[in-house]
Amino acid sequence: MAETTNGNEPHRNEPTLLNIEDDMRQSYLDYAMSVNIGRALPQIRDGLKPVHRRILYAMFREGLLANRRYSKCAGVVGEVLKRYHPHGDMSVYDALVRMAQPFSLRYPLIDGQGNFGSVDGDPPAAYRYTECKLTRLAERMLADIDKDTVDFVPNYDGQHQEPEILPAQFPNLLVNGSDGIAVGMATNIPPHNLGEICDALLALISKPGITHEEILDIVPGPDFPTGAQLLGRKAIRDAYLTGRGTLTMRALAAIETDKRSSRASIIIREIPYQVNKARMIERMAELVNDKRIEGISDIRDESDRDGMRVVIELKRDAEPRIVLNQLYKLTQMQQGYGIILLGIHEGRPKEMNLLQMLVAFLEHRKIVLTRRTRFELKEAEARLHILDGLLIALKNLDAVIKLIRGSKDAETARSGLMKQFGLSQLQAQAILDLTLRRLTSLEREKIETEHKETVTLIARYKKILADEKELLKLIAGELDEIKKEFADPRRTQIVEAEGEFSIEDLIVEEDVLVSVTHGGYLKRTPLSLYRTQKRGGRGKIGATTTEEDFVEHLERVSTHDRLLFFTSAGKVYELKAYELPEGGRAAKGRSIANLLSLANEETLSAFIPVPREIAGKFVFFSTRRGRVKKTALDEYENIRSTGIIAINLEDGDSLVDVRITDGNQQIVLSTREGQAIRFKEEEARPMGRATGGVVGMELESQTVKEGKTVILVEDEIVSMSTVRDDETLLTVSELGYGKRTPASDYRLTHRGGKGVITMNVTDKTGKVISVRQVGTDDQVMLITDGGKIIRLAVKGVRITGRNAQGVHMVRLEGEERVRAVAGMAEREEDEGNGNGSNGGAEAEDSDE
Repeated sequence: MAETTNGNEPHRNEPTLLNIEDDMRQSYLDYAMSVNIGRALPQIRDGLKPVHRRILYAMFREGLLANRRYSKCAGVVGEVLKRYHPHGDMSVYDALVRMAQPFSLRYPLIDGQGNFGSVDGDPPAAYRYTECKLTRLAERMLADIDKDTVDFVPNYDGQHQEPEILPAQFPNLLVNGSDGIAVGMATNIPPHNLGEICDALLALISKPGITHEEILDIVPGPDFPTGAQLLGRKAIRDAYLTGRGTLTMRALAAIETDKRSSRASIIIREIPYQVNKARMIERMAELVNDKRIEGISDIRDESDRDGMRVVIELKRDAEPRIVLNQLYKLTQMQQGYGIILLGIHEGRPKEMNLLQMLVAFLEHRKIVLTRRTRFELKEAEARLHILDGLLIALKNLDAVIKLIRGSKDAETARSGLMKQFGLSQLQAQAILDLTLRRLTSLEREKIETEHKETVTLIARYKKILADEKELLKLIAGELDEIKKEFADPRRTQIVEAEGEFSIEDLIVEEDVLVSVTHGGYLKRTPLSLYRTQKRGGRGKIGATTTEEDFVEHLERVSTHDRLLFFTSAGKVYELKAYELPEGGRAAKGRSIANLLSLANEETLSAFIPVPREIAGKFVFFSTRRGRVKKTALDEYENIRSTGIIAINLEDGDSLVDVRITDGNQQIVLSTREGQAIRFKEEEARPMGRATGGVVGMELESQTVKEGKTVILVEDEIVSMSTVRDDETLLTVSELGYGKRTPASDYRLTHRGGKGVITMNVTDKTGKVISVRQVGTDDQVMLITDGGKIIRLAVKGVRITGRNAQGVHMVRLEGEERVRAVAGMAEREEDEGNGNGSNGGAEAEDSDE
């Protein structure tokens, strides 16, 4: 019968009543914390979740090191389940597979042999078919684990011990990243470049008060194993400063043009991290079938063991940049990555910024190396104790041998040694364990040497334990060693975000020819479409033109170059080279009126590519009437879409050429009638944009009879060139004659003079159209008003004096005339000899 008490007191044996709501809340919190710490979240110190730590430790204990043979994954999974991880086998195998995938981990910790899945989402083979062992870097995670560097705890059944944490010589959580969904919280830490993280830790060691901004200068952002691009430096910095943020990943794509069909293709070489390539391609096909993306004719996956290559062929009329932007917007070619820098620190989940994570790892290494040093000190002191005893025995060798020989048994000998020489039991036992060969002189020297080295080691260990600076030097040395052995170049490119970022980051940078016809049609053509020919060749069609139109300007540029377009009205406009329409050799191009906001009757006079560095650079102008002007290049930086004033021109005058100079060039102006003047650029002082310049060359007039009418014709400037004394000047006439003359033959005069003869102009040669500086290995393009372009090696044109007529460079047909010359600074051998040799034309040399 239950015992009762007086009054209203309850029975002593009655159960205590609990509030079920409070009990469930507490039970759930206990469960949640167990899941968060024991399964879902990684440790800040070694960057591992329990299952990954147990796999690595089990493989280490099995001896599956980098220099050993592979072992079946089934055996590893079984060992982990048996000793450390009482969960499903697939959870263990999935974790093992991920640590072996080079597209999942920036620096894999397991070296796998067999099918471990693919970036297309293909599953790995069953664990009975695959094999594995630790990588060399993974061994650094477990280094010194047997030197009391970390605490061990009982496993799930208390039969074995497992490490609570790994020693981890490098910050694996930052290097390989981690992700996990826990109860009420989640973590998503991106991988980073090992070399950059080591540099950041070394900087933290050398400068303990380093700021977060200084760390971010060393670690610019994540470095994903699949490469690709990250958009926006500000978003990355904000995420690192706060511990949270969203980054934008973008596939690395280039636009290429097929040489034969002139069709553009988008080539994908790298995709965002954790994106399934096969599903991404399927999504592209769906968008094309649903007509949400126009302009794609075919999609092929040409990836192989040499790398990723997804080819998206476009239709002829498709604009590659528009299609590419649509793919970024509608597919996983552009993907967000949410950063949450959260992990287990000091026994509880904690969200940290980048600097705090580095500090936490550094504190971990301090503890590990302090414990290792204490362990090694204890071992060294124990060994020194033994060596002290051995040295005593060696100094009293005869007495020791006599005592041992006279003893009844080992116990008596040990007691005798301890009593007679004041030895400990361990020392006495070590003496008894000595073999006879250890009594030789050489062996005695080894014991003495080992004694000295051990004394030095003990002093070193004590110094490390007494001085934190020595401990930090030790950590820095290990980090430097790891960096030298395992660091590799960054894979992920970091570019500016949209708003700051230019479309040119999506355009492949390559050399192209920009051509402009007399009628104002522009296009860009890949340089590879033109092959070298011998002088006298018939050339190949460079543009389809009408009888009234012809190619007037041709320039070699990069697709990323900024182009300045100067017009007959003295204004300047700006376009990027990739903004020009792309076309094949025979394509006409697009009217300049559709690309630039030109006024009525305004035509293009010249265009120039702008160098990347503009400090100290000038724009040098020459006009048809012999005027020149020099203006600082930086005055042409902010150009409106409607253009700005470049030079003030007199009525009836027009631009001939515009050059970028450094202020120290020598200028050569050449006239249509075969005169040329050479003067120093410095003679033209810098002026503002809205000025008319100064006289560069005095032009002469001559009378010409046209039937019964006598006309006064004034000479005019046809070309401007910069020149060096050690180079030659190539003079080309409209009937295809040309010659090279040493620049030194043109005497240096002051601007404003009449100049000297540069070519003997006759009815046979026609008027001069160009005089330009060339080198022996240079190549030039000759453009005719029939739309032909011929590419010639300059070395095929002989060097003659100024008064010579030159040689026949190109054979013209009918009334065809050479209208422009463009320089090509390539070192390329002539191709073939069929149509590209001399086209059936003979080289006609003319005497002076």
